Amino acid sequence: MRIIAGTKRGMRLLSPKTEATRPITDRVKQSLFDVLTNYDLLSGARVADLFSGVGSFGLESLSRGAAFVTFVEKNGEVIEVLEKNIAKASFAEQSRVVRASAFRVGAPVGGGERYDLVFVDPPYASTREVGGGSSLAELLDILGSQVTPGGVVVVRTHRSVTPLDDYGRFHAVDRRQWGTMAVVLLQARRDEQQASGD
Repeated sequence: MRIIAGTKRGMRLLSPKTEATRPITDRVKQSLFDVLTNYDLLSGARVADLFSGVGSFGLESLSRGAAFVTFVEKNGEVIEVLEKNIAKASFAEQSRVVRASAFRVGAPVGGGERYDLVFVDPPYASTREVGGGSSLAELLDILGSQVTPGGVVVVRTHRSVTPLDDYGRFHAVDRRQWGTMAVVLLQARRDEQQASGD
């Protein structure tokens, strides 16, 4: 696993000996980031990488011009590797690591600034249910106050799972499938006066 493009192109990421992470192939990651680039979501963006593992999505974002990334991961062993990857890429000043369950804290906002782009990449088992009242729906409810108007949440699931078109402030604007995984891009409505759940 490596950083594919940008200032740290080709840098190999360290991986833990545990099987707790869910690595994504370079080819699929390239395809996903091509989509994000087409939406102009990276340059200067504040990004949150939830269920971050060793930081593949967040570090790729920084390499491609994101301004800052908050990594949220609950596994201490994995965080040790994540922090080594951040240091190896010299992105410590543009990063923050939060040890917590993203299902509980979402994308913690530092300094009052919300996020332009959020990656949600939980274990597939936790997104088998994606309807109202599911863990994903509750997380997106939390993210509703943490994402900028027009900001995008990228949700990765197994291809057999189809997230809803609407979750509170968020509406699906793009769906893709690669191999066994599926991705939906959910954009926060720009009109913040709309009631959640409409």
